[in-house]
Amino acid sequence: MRILIIGAGPGGYETAAEAAKRGFEVTLVTEGPFGGTCLNEGCIPTKTLVHCDGTLAEAQARKAEVVSQLRAGVASLLSNKLITVVQGHAAFRDAKTVVVDGNAYTADKFIIATGSVPAVLPVPGADRPSVLDSTRILALEEVPARLCVIGGGVIGLEFASIFRKFGAEVTVVEYAKEVLPNFDSDLAKRLRLALKARGIAVETGACVTEIGDGFVRYEKKGETVDVPCDKVLMAVGRRPRVDDLGLEAAGVTYSRRGVAVDDNLQTNVPDIYAIGDVNARLMLAHVATFQGRRALNHIQGLPDRIRFDLVPGAVFTVPEAASVGLSEDAAKERGMAVKCLKSFYRANGKAVSMGETEGYCKWVTDAESGKILGCHLLGAHSSDLVHEATVLLNFGASVDDLKNIIHAHPTLSEVLESAVLS
Repeated sequence: MRILIIGAGPGGYETAAEAAKRGFEVTLVTEGPFGGTCLNEGCIPTKTLVHCDGTLAEAQARKAEVVSQLRAGVASLLSNKLITVVQGHAAFRDAKTVVVDGNAYTADKFIIATGSVPAVLPVPGADRPSVLDSTRILALEEVPARLCVIGGGVIGLEFASIFRKFGAEVTVVEYAKEVLPNFDSDLAKRLRLALKARGIAVETGACVTEIGDGFVRYEKKGETVDVPCDKVLMAVGRRPRVDDLGLEAAGVTYSRRGVAVDDNLQTNVPDIYAIGDVNARLMLAHVATFQGRRALNHIQGLPDRIRFDLVPGAVFTVPEAASVGLSEDAAKERGMAVKCLKSFYRANGKAVSMGETEGYCKWVTDAESGKILGCHLLGAHSSDLVHEATVLLNFGASVDDLKNIIHAHPTLSEVLESAVLS
């Protein structure tokens, strides 16, 4: 069977490699470099800057090395005789044909994995040269004296942490009543306070109305406030990359909000699938990879136990935050009786020895059965610790199950255990 994949981000290249392992003939079409946004302009570059000390110039040099190394790794992964890489812009001519720079390609199945692009807030001044998106800010060679970040989601807070570390005066302006609107509100509040303690000003419940020459104007509780700034980061989310793909010609149902798919990532056209950010179900690189696996499984008629309702998420701020499963707020909205169990980094031996005592663990559990519903972490290595919780959730574990799991001492993982033992 022949599969044609459009896009070489994590969803596209991982699916291409997996399809080749399964014996499919794969044509992978990419307009940009291997790795897509995640490797070249997103996850990897930002995490490199988060963990680099020294000057911004030194961090940029390290970022370039890391991206180059990992891009070469992807190229090696795709050096399979069953994979043909085609460079150029792909668009459907019909439901069975894709055209790339005048050349037509056919396949038995197609997978759209074109990702997303930064969204823009439609306010006056949004097109000013001083307004950067998450791609352009990564190319800055000098630290702005004053940076205003519009948007208190994952992207905005990560860049706020990065540029505060390099010495910028940072203000975050968020429309919602709290930062990280999709996270547990207790976790979000604690992170906001931690960022404020590091000198990052955070304004929530603020509606940006204008971007001017050296300022961002917002309204809050009937008052108009100007934030002085030299650069502005527009971090109000991302939108699916659906333009110029010939989706109409293929008969694929889509909108500005993404390509419509079912739980098998199949579009309304049976031989065409859409994975990753382009379907806007959950815009995370690891979700794109697993959606690709689900699509391949469906093509082959293979069942799987992938749980798309249990996706760990991490925020690489200082301190880190991570979450999986239901938040306390979401559980209560569903009418569940919950019991929350907490422990704190300051009581953990490894955290004390590391000098990383800021943080906590919060388990959300069913008040009657003790079944684990969710886990929310703030503190060093939260992005690593959350995976133990993900495993427990996947297997329907309870508080009693966790109590009987031995954790090594001294380790940060003991914060997970301590919460249910206290």
